[in-house]
Amino acid sequence: MTTMETERHGQRSGPRADVPTVQGVLLGTPEIMTTYIAAFEQMAPHIRLSLPDAITDPESVTFALAWDPGAEDFRPYPHLRLVSSIAAGVNGILQSPSLPSDVPLMRIAGESQAQMMAGFVTWHVLWHHRRFGDYLDHQRQRHWQRLPKRDAADVRVGLLGAGRMGGAVARSLVALDYDVAIHSRSGRNLPAGVEGFSGEAGLERLSARSDILINLLPLTPQTRGILDAALFARMPRGAALIHVGRGEHLIEDDLLAALASGQLAAASLDVFAIEPLPQDHPFWRHERILVTPHDACDSTPPQVAQEVAKALQRLEQGQLPTSVVDREAGY
Repeated sequence: MTTMETERHGQRSGPRADVPTVQGVLLGTPEIMTTYIAAFEQMAPHIRLSLPDAITDPESVTFALAWDPGAEDFRPYPHLRLVSSIAAGVNGILQSPSLPSDVPLMRIAGESQAQMMAGFVTWHVLWHHRRFGDYLDHQRQRHWQRLPKRDAADVRVGLLGAGRMGGAVARSLVALDYDVAIHSRSGRNLPAGVEGFSGEAGLERLSARSDILINLLPLTPQTRGILDAALFARMPRGAALIHVGRGEHLIEDDLLAALASGQLAAASLDVFAIEPLPQDHPFWRHERILVTPHDACDSTPPQVAQEVAKALQRLEQGQLPTSVVDREAGY
């Protein structure tokens, strides 16, 4: 196989002579982090990843790949030039006191991840719009009943969050003719056919028009607990919630109360304050809640390796990674 053919198939035969070797450290649960070693060896062999126990010269480490690192995990490595998450979320990394303040932190934000999220959320929108949960109940009862139809154009979908994933979700839903609106910091630069809202007043207006509300927000001090009784009360009676942001966005007791009163008809939950979700948690057995195990989208190890390699190349050229995190904003 020629060099061109090898690269076309997403493989590398070995490090190129003109690419400097980078020593990286894996910070987090070893069972999770070690899965990235083989991917980097294949996709970016000049980046050598090791667990902390295998690092013999901490001062040679210039890159850290992390997920929920410990409080002191960054301390042994004084020459870090880049820290990367293995996913879009960086909350666990930002919570580590030893994270150097002057080192760029990047998150994984590839287009394939956004498309995976768009497919997941679109499926749940269809689930609620077409009342497939009711059809499952009917099947269990062996009850033949066709339910009333509602045109997609008459279903108002609201999105909290307008990043890469929010844009992909919005475009997917607009293509199916849903009435889509997004609440974001600016309320501008949104996909075609999407109405924009911003600010506290905009949040109230968006929630009031959302037959289906989708949460895609990052976790910040401002967004923690945003899915609460007050927001649910502003939504149309019988609305549905799709929650794929962060577990701490949701006030769980407020959701259960809204479902019990009929203010909300149903909810899809993919993220939780405690994960794995405890076996005795009421969400598991609630007939109006659909639980998935924080699996809406994910970046594969090869995708992570490719994005990190591009980011390190940009650093060599004196540029920041394209997905560098604004630490004040939290994403």
